[in-house]
This record gives sequence, C-alpha cells and structure tokens, in this order.
Amino acid sequence: MKFPDFVRTTTFRWTSIAFAGCIVLFSALVYWGAAATMQASMDATVTDASEIIAAETPERRLDAIEDRLNTDPRRVKLAGLFGADGRRLAGNIDSLPPRLTLDAPTQTADVVRMDPRGQNEVMSVRAVARHLPNGDILVIARHNGEIKDLAEIIGRALLLALPVALGLSLLIGMLISVRIQRRVTELNAMVRRIAGGNLRERVPTAGLEHPFDKLAVVANGMLDEIEILVEDMANVGNEIAHDLRTPLTRVRVGLERGRANATTLKELQEVTDRAIGGVDQSLVIITALLRITEIENSRGRANFDGTSLADLVREVGELYEPIAEDKHVALHVSAEDDVKVNCDRSLLLEAVANLVDNAVKFTPEGGSITLALVQRPNGSVIRIADTGPGIAEGERDAVMRRFYRSDKSRNTFGVGLGLSLVSAIVKLHGFKLTLSTGPGCVAEIVCPASADQPYSASGRPISLADAQGA
Repeated sequence: MKFPDFVRTTTFRWTSIAFAGCIVLFSALVYWGAAATMQASMDATVTDASEIIAAETPERRLDAIEDRLNTDPRRVKLAGLFGADGRRLAGNIDSLPPRLTLDAPTQTADVVRMDPRGQNEVMSVRAVARHLPNGDILVIARHNGEIKDLAEIIGRALLLALPVALGLSLLIGMLISVRIQRRVTELNAMVRRIAGGNLRERVPTAGLEHPFDKLAVVANGMLDEIEILVEDMANVGNEIAHDLRTPLTRVRVGLERGRANATTLKELQEVTDRAIGGVDQSLVIITALLRITEIENSRGRANFDGTSLADLVREVGELYEPIAEDKHVALHVSAEDDVKVNCDRSLLLEAVANLVDNAVKFTPEGGSITLALVQRPNGSVIRIADTGPGIAEGERDAVMRRFYRSDKSRNTFGVGLGLSLVSAIVKLHGFKLTLSTGPGCVAEIVCPASADQPYSASGRPISLADAQGA
C-alpha cells in the first residue's frame, strides 16, 4: 500500500511523535507535581498529629489516639502506642514496623492495620515514630494509597486522551506537511520551468519572515544574477561575431583586390600589411576577451597582498603624464593620504590605467584630467575626473557591456572592452565602480574598509534588501 506523499515526510512523522510525546510528558509532570504536593501535605499532617499527641499526658494520650481513629471514615488514619519492649499498648497498628527509624522525618513503611472486625490489612503508609519521655514509642501514620489512586486516575485519563491527542497530532502534522509539500511542489515546478529556459521565473513570496520566504528572497536574488549572466553570455557570441566580421571582411576584400590588382611586389606588400593590421585588430579583441574571462573565472585571489593605493595612483600618473602632454591635456595627480588595501596590485593598476587611458582619449585638447586618491568614512576612492564629453544618462549601464561603443567614440581607436575589463577586475576585488553622467565624466573605484562585500554582475552589492526589491 502506497501512502500519500505527506505521510512519508519527515515533518509529518516528527510532528506526530513530538505532539504525542508532549502529551505523555505533560501527564507525567502533572502526576509528579500533584503527587509531590499531596505527599508534602500528608507528611505535614502526620508530623503535626504526632507532635500534638506526644505533648499530651499519658492518660490523655490514649484518648487522643482513640479520637484520631474514631474520626476516620475513609480508613486512612493509623496510630499506635508501643512500650519500650515493642508491646502494643493502644492503636490500630499491629506491631512496630521493623524498618521505621525513630525520631526521624516522615518515612514510607509497610504496617498491618488492625480492624475491629478482625480483618487485618497490610498497608503502605507515610509514618513518623517518636520516643516519649516515659520510654514508650508513638507511631502516627497515614495510608498513602491516595497517591496511587491519583496515578491510576491520571493513567486512565492518559489512556483516554492519548488516542485523541494522537489523532490531533496526526491532523496537525498532516496540515503542516501538506502546506510544506505544496510549497516544495511549486518550487519543483518552477525549477523545471527555469531548467526549460524560462529564466524570468521567480519564487513567490508571502512577505513574511518565515524560512521559506527568506529562502525565496535569496533564490530570487540568485536567479536575477543568473539571468543577467546568461543574457550576457547569449549576447557575447553575437557581439564577437559582429565585431570580428568587420576586420575579417576588410582583410578578405583587401586580399582579393590585391590578388586581382597588384602588379608589383611593393603593391602586394602593402596589401599584405593592411591584412596583417586587420588580423591584429581581431587578435586584440580575442586577447581582451580571454583576459576578461581569465579574471572572472580562474585567477582568484592567489596574488592578493597589502598594496599602497597612493603609490599605485602616482605610478599610473607618471605612466600617462607624457601621453597627456602630447595631446595637450593637463593631468593632475593627487595622492596625499595613503592607505593599504588587500588586492592584486597588477590587476588594480591595469584597471586604473584603463580609466585614465579612456580619459586621455576622450578629453579634447586644452582639457584637464584629475587622478586622485580620496578618503571617505566607508573606505578609499580612486577618482578619475575629466573635462571630456562625458556619458549620457541612458548609456551609464550600456558602456559596461562588452563591445559597446557610444557614438562619441566611433572615431576613436578601440574595441569597446576597456570598461568591461575594469568591471571584471573591480568585481574580483569586491570593490565598486561608479560612473557619472553628463559633461565631464567622473569614474570612481570605491575600495571599502572591508573588501569582502560581494557585488552583482551589474556592479551593485548583493544584499537581502536588493533581492527583495528585485
């Protein structure tokens, strides 16, 4: 026989077991608490009675014992007066209990209760025994069968209540298990749709702070990143084919024309040189792509070490100062406050150099570029500001994509991979790259005090709030 799915779940089994166990434990606690209270009350009554009777005169003591036994409709009170030799003098206890310690607190003992009708009965009692001034021994006891009766009552109640409690626990376990099973089924169906290619699927959330909602938020954030990465991968192939087709087409057309039209060795060499230039441009694209892939996937943090940002900024400034002078652009370098960060120095140097190189390319003659190291409360910032045409508001995210070139850069040599390379390096370090829009571009690499904050494929920090907002 095959049980429903919810019956085979761990949630259902453990809920049922835990609920039934709680009922049994609760009953045991009730019994132990009630029995302890009842026994304490019984001991206090027995002790008080023994003290009162022991304080009487020998003549009145016999009357007090008789009065105690006469007011016992439930036949639970016992008393006995014994001589120093153990002979019974009065009371309904047949003999002095052998294991009853004299002048000690109340104890449990077995005694034989004498009945006027001659029906003696062995009883388990709570008793106290005292030496009296005249040498006699007084024993006052009370039958503790009430505690056993209580245990039997609770046991019967438990036998009646346990099936009901077990049925209720099965019902609650079923409801919880069915609810969880429904969420898991929905998640499985969604995962199948995602595996089938629908990357826009997201896990539904109820806006509550329970574990499924927290898991859904994290999963949705992961799916956002996967969608971005998959879309980038899908576009890269088209972009590579598009950008390689132009130089390769020029090479082919040039070679065909050279073969048909070249009449001298010099003309043939010129055609060959132009073809080599086109091939070199294709190799530049492929090399840049391989460089980005290496940084994103395989390099890791093996070469990370403490690096002085001030020294790095000054080194880039010295490298590009003569290039800026040749273009009649003023390059100002400011790195007064030094700070060390854990990074791959060669990669971070390459990223800053790429940004400065872009600034030199797009800043017109007579313009200026500022390369500065700025300290902020949340960390250090490497800022590159120029007086060039800047980036349009609608192109802020587009310029980070591979092969993207704005209309302003069509006449400038390049393949559109510089900022993609910078973005890959910044993401590897856990830093953040920001670009301003409008005339005069300001690019900033934010190096937080703790560089372990991960950033998404779009360059934003991944956080729970971001995932919820997505």
